[in-house]
Amino acid sequence: MTNLEVHAPAPVDLEGELASLPGDGARMAPHWAVPDRIAPRPVSPALIHGVSVPLASARLLDAMEDYGD
Repeated sequence: MTNLEVHAPAPVDLEGELASLPGDGARMAPHWAVPDRIAPRPVSPALIHGVSVPLASARLLDAMEDYGD
């Protein structure tokens, strides 16, 4: 059996930590650069197969004003 040790996180000073969040975010932002937006290509309905929708879900969508008749 493996003995897993669980350590409690260090106490957090909320006043100091919350005040430092904007600076922390600004320093981390360059590390998470967002790629240029890539528009998804439409998929032909002929390629969509094997999808099953439960009858209750189909009735729910049918009853919704935006998705119904």
